Amino acid sequence: MTDKDQIIIAKVLSGNTNAYTYLVNDYKDFVFTIAFNIVKNREDAEDIAQESFVKAYKQLHTFKGDSKFSTWLYTITFRTAISANRKLAIAITEVDDYVLNNFEDDDLASQITVLNAEDQKYYIEKAMKKLPELDALVLTLYYLNEHTTEEIEKITGFSKVNIKVRMHRARKKLADSLKEILPKEAVLWR
Repeated sequence: MTDKDQIIIAKVLSGNTNAYTYLVNDYKDFVFTIAFNIVKNREDAEDIAQESFVKAYKQLHTFKGDSKFSTWLYTITFRTAISANRKLAIAITEVDDYVLNNFEDDDLASQITVLNAEDQKYYIEKAMKKLPELDALVLTLYYLNEHTTEEIEKITGFSKVNIKVRMHRARKKLADSLKEILPKEAVLWR
């Protein structure tokens, strides 16, 4: 947890409720991203984000600081979004370490580097939208928000093995999706 977060939390807990606005402003974009990745609806994601901040505010006194505040908040958001999206069925396949160690990672970075930065962002976002919700969320948490697998484990409740498998499969799906979206460039990747 950052010193800034600690100071703000201490202020909120001592009665300065306006200080909570700083936490909301710091984390609102990614809270929305988590919710949107699960429910795939802007309005629902906004409601879930708001509900997550309200829940976090009401339970702030229970936050012990054992992990980053963002991890705690993202866990609340994840669980709130999952609850709101009851149709979501999570199929997790247990895979042993042997299979994980024998997977070769897709060289996704070199595949997409043939495009300029703006085009890369556009096509990656387009391909991410084609991924299942939880795959997109795990990739977003790991690569865009730079959470460790341990933090993702706390947020999602998945085991480390399942997170690694999900990330591997999601990267593969992302690469396949990019090849589909960019057939001319895909020829260069082979």
